[in-house]
Amino acid sequence: MDHDDYIAKNWRKLNGEDHWKESLDPPSTHLRTYINHYGEMAEATYDAYIQTSHSKNAGNCKYARTNLLKQCGLLQGRPLNQYKVTKYLYAMSAVTLPGAFVFSSDTSPWSKKSNWMGFIAVATDDGKKVLGRRDILVAWRGTVNPSDMIYDSELNLVSAPIVFGSQYKDDDPKIHQGWYSIYTTSDQNSRYNKSSARDQALEEIKKLVNEYRHEDISMTLTGHSMGAAVATLNAIDIVLNGLNKQSYIPAKSCPVTVFGFGSAKVGNSGFKKVFNSMKDLYCLRISNTPDVVPKFPTLGYSDVGTELVIDTLKSPYLKGPGNPVVWHNMESYMHGVAGVQTGILGGFKLEINRDLSLVNKFGDILDDKYGVPPSWWTEENMGMVQKHDGTWELKDHEEDIEP
Repeated sequence: MDHDDYIAKNWRKLNGEDHWKESLDPPSTHLRTYINHYGEMAEATYDAYIQTSHSKNAGNCKYARTNLLKQCGLLQGRPLNQYKVTKYLYAMSAVTLPGAFVFSSDTSPWSKKSNWMGFIAVATDDGKKVLGRRDILVAWRGTVNPSDMIYDSELNLVSAPIVFGSQYKDDDPKIHQGWYSIYTTSDQNSRYNKSSARDQALEEIKKLVNEYRHEDISMTLTGHSMGAAVATLNAIDIVLNGLNKQSYIPAKSCPVTVFGFGSAKVGNSGFKKVFNSMKDLYCLRISNTPDVVPKFPTLGYSDVGTELVIDTLKSPYLKGPGNPVVWHNMESYMHGVAGVQTGILGGFKLEINRDLSLVNKFGDILDDKYGVPPSWWTEENMGMVQKHDGTWELKDHEEDIEP
C-alpha cells in the first residue's frame, strides 16, 4: 500500500480521531509525511510574505491565489498538495504586537493597518482522491520575529465573548489578548479589514461546507508560532459555532484538526477545559525541545491538545548547537518531524524523503558539507525588474482579484 492509498483510507486516524494515541512514539512514515504536508502549507505563508519595509507592498502576499502553491514550490513531487486556494485572509490588531506585522516605509503603501495573514484552500477533485475526502485547509501566518513576540508582546488574558458567547461563563475561558485582537479586529474604513480575520475565515468556511455538503469533508488548520495559536483559536470557534455541521444532515459533523508547529500558548485552564470538551476537535502540537516559544506565555496559560516532541539538536545534518531563531525555524521543525526517533534516548534518522536544502531557505542552518547556500529563498534581483527604458523598479506583488 503506497502513501497515497494509505492516507486516503486512514485519514481520520491521521487527523486525530483517537488523539494520536500510540501513534507518536515514533510517528509512522505515513504520519510524518502527513504532518509535513500541512507544515508546508504553513511554511507557504512565510515564503509568500513580503517582509521588507522598503516595498510599498510590505506585509502583503507576493502571489495571486492561483499562483500561490506553484510559486511556493508545493506542486512538483507533492501529490498531497492538490488544492485550490479560494480565499486570502487579512488581519489587523488593536493592540501592539511586535513581530506580528510588517508595514511599508513607502509614502503610498498598499495598506497602513492590514497585513496578509494566510489563506483558505479546498482539495480539488484529484486531491480528494489522494486525501480520501474533501479537505478544507486554513493556513495562518506566524510572526516575523518570534523573540519580539515572546518578550515584548501584550500577554494579558482576556475574555472572548465573540467566540464563547455566554454559555461557558462558568468555565471562564480566557485568551491571549494579542491573538484575540488579531483574530477579531475590524475597521470600517479599511479596504482589507472591513470584516475581521475571523469573519473572513468563517464566511469562507460556511461557503465551502455548503458547496460540498454532500461529500465527506474535513477541516484542517495549520500554522507556526503565532499562526499556530490563531489556528487553534479558529478551530475551537468553528466547532463552538457549529460550522463543521453539514446542513442537510444536522447530526453529521466533520472533524476539525489543528497541526500547530512551535505554537505559543493560547489561553487559560478554562480555555483548555472548553477545548477538551468539544466533539470532533483535535490538536497536534509539534514542539522542538530547545525552542522556547512553545513554553510562552507562562503564568496563567495551559496547553491544549496532544504534543509531539522533536529535538533538532540530535540531527547530524544541522550545524550545532544553533540559536533560538534556528530552533524555532519552521523548516527546522519539518526536518525534525522527518527524523524524530523513539523516547528521550532516541537519536535522529530521516524516515521520509525530506529535502535537506529546504532547511537553509531562511538561514545558515544546514552543515556546510552539503553545499547549500544560506538564505537561498529570494526573488530574482530582490524583485527588481528592468523596464524597456533601462531603468529598474520593484515589482514584488501580483494583483489578486479580491478584495
